[in-house]
Amino acid sequence: MVWRWDILAGYGPLFAQGLWMTVQLTVIATGAGMLLGAAVGLVNTSSLAPPSPPWPVAWGLKLLRALATAYVTFFRGTPLFVQILLVHFALMPLLIHPDGGWLLQGDMAREFRQEHGAFFSGAVALTLNAGAYISEIFRAGIQSIHSGQNAAAQSLGMSPWLSMRYIVLPQAFRRMVPALVNEMVALVKDTSLVSAIGLLELAMAARTVAGAYSRYWEPYLAISAMYLVLTWTLSQLAKKLEVPEHARGR
Repeated sequence: MVWRWDILAGYGPLFAQGLWMTVQLTVIATGAGMLLGAAVGLVNTSSLAPPSPPWPVAWGLKLLRALATAYVTFFRGTPLFVQILLVHFALMPLLIHPDGGWLLQGDMAREFRQEHGAFFSGAVALTLNAGAYISEIFRAGIQSIHSGQNAAAQSLGMSPWLSMRYIVLPQAFRRMVPALVNEMVALVKDTSLVSAIGLLELAMAARTVAGAYSRYWEPYLAISAMYLVLTWTLSQLAKKLEVPEHARGR
């Protein structure tokens, strides 16, 4: 078999565009997923915070925990590929549609779907998926902090939320960093699934080159190397940020 790396030269801009799209999706899904995951994680651990709130607040938190549990269960228990298709072909027409979209309607909705529809769907699906996993990282990180620290903070007059903000979360976040970076590594690889809805990222770029030349080794090994560089860089970052054993909270 003759290797023809020269066929990739003419598609350099296409691969660069695909790489940039992959990076954008990863950054957006990680950032938005962290905000969503932190909120859901705090809701799921709200039952651990004494004292017991008044019954209207307690029932409201109970309802929120039920919704949060359903959200996490669904997005962790179903394939990301299915979630992307569900968001793009089912949720997107509800939110952005020329005739009666909840967020955008008319010509603006039509233009948005043509120009940014696939990117929007991919980013939303990846964010929802990442948020579910990150919420469990936050939950586990918060529960890893000894309850005595929370009790000591409240004995000094701090409210449960102040204790969470200034005592628990700073320590828990240091333990979460490696797991959060690992989730980002997984997101880098998961972005390849959005090619199913026509978004030009690395997998779509490789598919385009493979279709043009009917050759598969060169384009797919090329994007494999790009994915490897991205994930290796993030893995090294995780090692740098990991808290040493002697510096971890108890």
